[in-house]
Amino acid sequence: MSSIHPVPRSVIDAIVSLALLEDCPRGDITATTVLDAAVTARAAVVARQPGVLSGSGVFERVMQQVDQDIQVTAHLADGQRFEVGDELITVSGPAASILTAERVGLNLLQRMSAIATATAGLVGKVAHTKARIADTRKTTPGLRALERYAVRCGGGVNHRDNLSEAFMAKDNHLALLGDGKQLTSALRQVRSRLGHTTAMEVEVDDISQIPAVLAAGVDMIMLDNFAPADIPAALELIDGQAIVEASGNVNAATVAEIAETGVDIISSGAITHSVVAIDLGLDMVIG
Repeated sequence: MSSIHPVPRSVIDAIVSLALLEDCPRGDITATTVLDAAVTARAAVVARQPGVLSGSGVFERVMQQVDQDIQVTAHLADGQRFEVGDELITVSGPAASILTAERVGLNLLQRMSAIATATAGLVGKVAHTKARIADTRKTTPGLRALERYAVRCGGGVNHRDNLSEAFMAKDNHLALLGDGKQLTSALRQVRSRLGHTTAMEVEVDDISQIPAVLAAGVDMIMLDNFAPADIPAALELIDGQAIVEASGNVNAATVAEIAETGVDIISSGAITHSVVAIDLGLDMVIG
């Protein structure tokens, strides 16, 4: 069993139910007409490319929502690396049911493992620094809980889960709040209305905005699309008065340079919105 903070089973089951309703709203015409209900099979999820596993428990729930007689065995824990040819999961039971569940199970497993793999790639590149890799809210609607779990499987951390969880003023908010003393005053008023446990983060896209934001006593400052060469000056100005997050243009080629500036968090939307599904196949054996 993985020690990574899990997604509640009720959440997984709700997502899986909707996915199965989409894929087989009136049953699987092909599987149920080609195969007798008594035919059983064994199948293995096999890696066609290397990666980091995420979603084995989700894959199991897909199989068992289709048919509780399907037995599922995971051979790796979520968060573990795999190589080409590795058997990641095996299933056995009614062949028609396995075929019905195959595509939904693989779709979720392939996407989650791709996110875990992409996250692990960035995490590895900043391992020599204090920076942590975080996700954003740029997730697939309806799949955020699974995609954020996949980020954790890859060694990353999660940003705020939703708009209700934390205060975060971005460029469009700031455009409506003014600048300088006007911005400081507006943010202080916000602070006075927030509960003491609610974190407060403000995004800046220019170093000139930092003094007004700092004066409001925010918890975190996001440096949005700062060139790595410009980050040290921003860090010197902030001088430990807030947690510093860097975001924008984060990829495998840039992340180490950004981390080496000394920022605390590097957030990346690409690890959830731009991944390509890991190539995994389900190989069937009758009997």
